[in-house]
Amino acid sequence: MKNMKYLKKKGYKMTNIILCGGNGTRLWPISRTLMPKQFVKLFKNQSLFQLSVERNSKVCESQFIVSNAEQYFLALDQLEELQKSNNKYLLEPIGRNTAPAIALACMALDMDEIVLVTPSDHLIKNEDAYSIVVKRARELAEQDNLVTFGIQPTFAETGFGYIEADGEDVKTFREKPDFETATKYLKAGNYYWNSGMFCFKVSVFLEELKKFSPAMFDACKTAFENANTSDMIRIKHEDMLNIPDDSIDYAVMEKSKKVKVVPSDMDWSDVGSFDALYDELEQDNDGNTKNKDHIAIDSKNNLVIGSERVIATIDVDDLIIVDSGDALLISKKGSSQKVKQVVQRLKEKGSDLPNIHLTAHRPWGTYTILEDTPGYKIKRIIVKPGKRLSLQKHYHRNEHWIVVSGTATVTVGDETKIIRPNESTYIKMGEVHRLSNDGIIPVVLIEAQVGEYTGEDDIVRLEDDFKRN
Repeated sequence: MKNMKYLKKKGYKMTNIILCGGNGTRLWPISRTLMPKQFVKLFKNQSLFQLSVERNSKVCESQFIVSNAEQYFLALDQLEELQKSNNKYLLEPIGRNTAPAIALACMALDMDEIVLVTPSDHLIKNEDAYSIVVKRARELAEQDNLVTFGIQPTFAETGFGYIEADGEDVKTFREKPDFETATKYLKAGNYYWNSGMFCFKVSVFLEELKKFSPAMFDACKTAFENANTSDMIRIKHEDMLNIPDDSIDYAVMEKSKKVKVVPSDMDWSDVGSFDALYDELEQDNDGNTKNKDHIAIDSKNNLVIGSERVIATIDVDDLIIVDSGDALLISKKGSSQKVKQVVQRLKEKGSDLPNIHLTAHRPWGTYTILEDTPGYKIKRIIVKPGKRLSLQKHYHRNEHWIVVSGTATVTVGDETKIIRPNESTYIKMGEVHRLSNDGIIPVVLIEAQVGEYTGEDDIVRLEDDFKRN
């Protein structure tokens, strides 16, 4: 890591703007809207987000997280695990693509500051090579260039956009090609995969945005000026809606004359499909991904993900098998890009499977659905020490709470009481209630909901520590 140290010794200081948007539908069912792929711990109990933070904290002095409200709490928890503090946050009520996200973050920084903009869901394994290209990008950014990183292609990929370059000069940006065109790009030698990573001065980017996308610049400026900045930057929903939806490539990079590209060969992957994920996971002697719950009989080269139950394969090769407890995906290798078609069909049916796992992460802890049947639902709820749920009520269900471990402080109406292990309480439909953990160990309880409707949207929040609607 000597190159990483060199950057800091020489005063190469930057802010890393980490873009946490995106639902990762191509990795469904392990990736969901409320637990997208960047936060799933796939790599030795670390997530792509955590790996990104650790990698970039070696070349940047601070992190600036841009996310929606749900992802903010996931990021906060995972940053705490890494013991990273003093981070900045900007919360978007809805996504409007990369250009507005970057612009709003830049408006919160000094105009002469250098930023390194990175997605949160990319994997880079050669960190020494990474530090070298970041150093070069920094140098070009100091010369008032907008710098992008072009990944040296290793095969004719049709799922990425390309950058045509003459050295470090960008000639054109190319859309995702068909296979024949991608093959030509690969042979030409001066085409690079568009990584979606950037480096520039705040002032240069904002000036170019104002020049080429003035409506977006003005809308972002208004949204930023109206934002709530009491604890972090929270953009108002109506202001976000007024911002045009566009990527940084379309809004600025393809129009500016100040764009440079740094050719990069750093063992990079966007982990954008299960086929790509297979290449990055540890495998056994038969080419199956290592999984203690997988029993393989004469089966080779399979991607097997799942820990809810034992998965046994017999005489099958080159399959993708993903078991998330509430959904099972089986695909041939090479066809995993079609997963997004499955997600689309689920959405058309009104299924909640694209949105949430059996275990859902909340700012106060987690809940796991143990049973969900018309008329009742059973959950296991874990509340972290010092946290509490919102003060709330329900119109369509009654609730029974049984504490398994820890000590819960329960408010029902005007009464507050302590509930200990093996004790319970009952909340009638319509009653205002709240659950708190004032102790030093997690509270674990079983919740039984009984009613004609037990959906998560039957929650009326009257007061909330986390400022959720």
